[in-house]
Amino acid sequence: MALKVLVVDDDFINRKLIQTLLKKNPKVTEIIEAENGSDALDKMKKDPSINMILLDIMMPVVDGIEFLKIFRSDMNNAHVPVIVLSTDDTRKTEVYDNGANDFLRKPVMQDNLYEKIDQWAN
Repeated sequence: MALKVLVVDDDFINRKLIQTLLKKNPKVTEIIEAENGSDALDKMKKDPSINMILLDIMMPVVDGIEFLKIFRSDMNNAHVPVIVLSTDDTRKTEVYDNGANDFLRKPVMQDNLYEKIDQWAN
């Protein structure tokens, strides 16, 4: 399966690091970046072919939890896996309760990221 991945993180360096890891994965055919949840929602509306989201929690404007609430309220988005990337393990339950499919602790290791991609890329 060809993956079009949306990377949502307010930190430019984090987005570039994740993008570098994703470019090495042959399943990933396109990478789109968003710097907050609001930007991500706009990009999802413009490009419904995005089929995986890597989401930070702590961001300005619309944070990851609020993004999940809005995104998951639309049943058309139920099939899109959302993997949360965060340094904050204490919010795992909250992200799962709001519709995240999985969680990876930052800093993200390539093997762990690829394992999650393989798991959720259907």
